[in-house]
Amino acid sequence: MAVNDTIADMLTRIRNANMARHQTTQVPSTKLTRSIAKVLRDEGFIAEFEEAGEGVKTNLVISLKYKGKNRQPLITALKRVSKPGLRVYSNKKELPRVLGGIGIAIISTSSGIMTDREARRQNLGGEVLCYVW
Repeated sequence: MAVNDTIADMLTRIRNANMARHQTTQVPSTKLTRSIAKVLRDEGFIAEFEEAGEGVKTNLVISLKYKGKNRQPLITALKRVSKPGLRVYSNKKELPRVLGGIGIAIISTSSGIMTDREARRQNLGGEVLCYVW
């Protein structure tokens, strides 16, 4: 099945796996999903990700992180901001702060995909892909 919005699909899969307390989840591997997974890993929201499969049909296997003995998911929420039907851009002055800096906004900039903090540091604006907290 072809998905139009790979990012929303990825966020939904992670959200569902988190609710079901799965250890890993699979998302179709694209340059974009790889970059987002990398940002999530660097920010400590997921444990690890790796590519599985061969040829055209490669998947990213994302290992989720939980805390405490009740295994509460580290990711409380994932929210898609810029959608294919309504793109959301923001210049460097208006970069969003998620929950006063507790969460991150993932921004697609001319220098690649990064967090709002990183984009602010590099003085870049871009497309606001999603919020994670």
